Amino acid sequence: MITGKSRIAGAFSRLRETGEKGLITYITAGYPEPGHTLEILKALADAGSDLVEIGLPFSDPIADGPVIQRASNLALARGTRLADVFDIAHAFRKYADIPVLLMTYYNPVFRSGTVAFVNRARDCGIDGLIVPDLPVEEDSPLRYETAEAGLSLVPLAAPTSTDRRLKKIASRADGFIYCVSVTGVTGPRAEINTDLKSFTNRLRSYTDSPLVVGFGISGPDSALKAAAHCDAVVVGSAIVSAVDGGGGLTGITSRVGRLAREIKDTLRQRKGAGATVPEERTGPPQGRREAGERRGTATI
Repeated sequence: MITGKSRIAGAFSRLRETGEKGLITYITAGYPEPGHTLEILKALADAGSDLVEIGLPFSDPIADGPVIQRASNLALARGTRLADVFDIAHAFRKYADIPVLLMTYYNPVFRSGTVAFVNRARDCGIDGLIVPDLPVEEDSPLRYETAEAGLSLVPLAAPTSTDRRLKKIASRADGFIYCVSVTGVTGPRAEINTDLKSFTNRLRSYTDSPLVVGFGISGPDSALKAAAHCDAVVVGSAIVSAVDGGGGLTGITSRVGRLAREIKDTLRQRKGAGATVPEERTGPPQGRREAGERRGTATI
């Protein structure tokens, strides 16, 4: 039986076997129009994305910069609801078998109920959740439900994290670890100044889970530089920005597909530069704390 966890694990296993670096592409659901998201996802898959990430539009996206904030606000204004996002994921699952990640803030999960939210996500073909405002100290209730449903709950790690915290994050690695490349919010940067080699080496001393770098990847060049230190990169704001430009849906799918293809082709230059395997592992996570409701709204 294929589960969300196994689908994600399979994708990274194939990348490691071939020596390729992976590409995860992000799009805000409902932007620029609710009816366009499925076709954009198809274009991203056809262009070579190894995984896709669907962003649930939210009124207070504290981890996101201006590009995704604007896309979220417009998607909400045009009536995009949680049910629509699940429908999009379900339709995409019929089109492609690559892993689907849902990026959501915690409030929609809390309001829906963790059991109902996770089960609906599983039934719609979503393989994993990324919840940037849910720290590892408070993720036990949701982590339990995603594990029961066979889904991954992807932890995030920051370059400012202490070694003690990185060890705890690594102990919760589920599918992969999302490495935030910069301090701040999402959005393309001219250059990523973080010492990604040092950051990822610190994490690799605690886990052999795949490491994925996101935030600040603006195009092929920055993707290639980041890929030297990880297993895959996430490209979000640059893809969302490519949506703009006219030409209707045909123009949109052409632009996002071209950008994703350029990045993936460039990443293939890293073929053969595999990830290192650490010498030590950590034990199971300790302790549980209940998570509370976060501010902000999504239309449920």
